[in-house]
Amino acid sequence: MIPVKYVPHSWFGDLHGQNSQRGWPADANLDCLGGKMHSPGLYSDQQLESERLVAEREGYDIDIVKADMTQPLPFADESFDMIIQPVANCYVEKVKPIWKECYRVLKKGGVLLVGLDNGINYFFDSEGEKYVVNSLPFNPLKNPDQMQQLEKDDFGVQFSHTLEEQIGGQLEAGFTLTNLYEDTNGEGRLHELNIPTFIATRSVK
Repeated sequence: MIPVKYVPHSWFGDLHGQNSQRGWPADANLDCLGGKMHSPGLYSDQQLESERLVAEREGYDIDIVKADMTQPLPFADESFDMIIQPVANCYVEKVKPIWKECYRVLKKGGVLLVGLDNGINYFFDSEGEKYVVNSLPFNPLKNPDQMQQLEKDDFGVQFSHTLEEQIGGQLEAGFTLTNLYEDTNGEGRLHELNIPTFIATRSVK
């Protein structure tokens, strides 16, 4: 869910027969959980096809829904037991509406597992991670220089978010935060200096 550390097994609980929603591209590490998965929020047909191929190869049951996580999710209230969102909302300018939608579609007692970028990566140059080159917030829609940086590195359009938006936004939506841990990039200078750049959170409706 974030670069190096594994999500503790206790965060998942017993998922046999449960209905889970997963946002972002395919990976096969959820097939052992025994529930049915839905994958909304994937932004290309190529990723959707990749998701289908992995599900077929690994033999798990999945419904794939092409949707935009900046818009209301195409699911009824209280549809899911769990939502898993690896680091993905860095590609979205406003995250609080996402937490509200997650709260809406989760059943009471449902679990939200999220990987978050804490914003530190956006300070530094992308090559050696030695120099502070940006102020925050990092918003390429409002800062042409930041858009040029992303285009140069082919990183897609990304945005930094505060902990008030990320964790505070979950609390504001109604979630109860039950656990979290920090992680590094897994490589590069910031990783070598053991500087945390990511956070994983577990919250419950």
